[in-house]
Amino acid sequence: MKKLIALDLDGTLLDDRKEITEKTRKSLIKAQQRGNTVILASGRPTPGLYSQAEALELGKYHGLLLSYNGGKVTDYTTGEIIYENSIDNSLAKEFLRHLEKFDVNPIVEDGKNIYTDKPHGFKNDFESQQNHLGIVKVENICDYISYNPVKILIAAPAEILDPQIEKITAPFEGRLSFVKSAPFYLEATPLGVNKAGSLQIVCDRLGFKREQLVSFGDAENDLSMIEFAGIGVAMANACEKLKRAANMITLSNNEDGIAYALKKLGIA
Repeated sequence: MKKLIALDLDGTLLDDRKEITEKTRKSLIKAQQRGNTVILASGRPTPGLYSQAEALELGKYHGLLLSYNGGKVTDYTTGEIIYENSIDNSLAKEFLRHLEKFDVNPIVEDGKNIYTDKPHGFKNDFESQQNHLGIVKVENICDYISYNPVKILIAAPAEILDPQIEKITAPFEGRLSFVKSAPFYLEATPLGVNKAGSLQIVCDRLGFKREQLVSFGDAENDLSMIEFAGIGVAMANACEKLKRAANMITLSNNEDGIAYALKKLGIA
């Protein structure tokens, strides 16, 4: 039976050097040659998935890019947008004004550029380089943003971010969805958007049952797809919450955990 293979990137598909090991790469290409479909499922913007998609030859096999924690799904072969959900502009501006009260760096982009009044704010350079985005300095983000962002990323060192999370999120509960994707990242997306919801849309579109989905992850923003999948696989380096929810725990991202699991499951 053919499978959908959903892969988180950072801490899962990528090792700690931010690379796909050759063993894992060959394993995933083999899985696609056998008729399975690979989905890169990340909190990153869509351009931040292109180099990994190219390395895994997703263009040959209609692999999918699930970006923004499920806010957008794209067929990498055709460029077709299968699904997209964004934050209404007025709500985005209201939230960005709210963030001005806190010692955090909001990162807002449109798939081409990050717009910021702090060009060297926390993680701006990293996000720019990792996701192939320019950095455009603006006087005030709220005044500049004229589109509906798919995601607003809130960045700050963990010791600064964590004590502020409740006050950041409380006024917008029931209006936005929030998830921590790293110790230093809090992500705001449209209400109800998560990786599982977008994977359900993919299953319906491609005619798969959720039992045919195998999901790999390591962080809290992977929890929904680990719980949704027929087989949810946690990396050995995953957070404890994810490990408790998983059907299987594989080796770490530095030990070819994906390749190990795919072989054990008879997929590749």
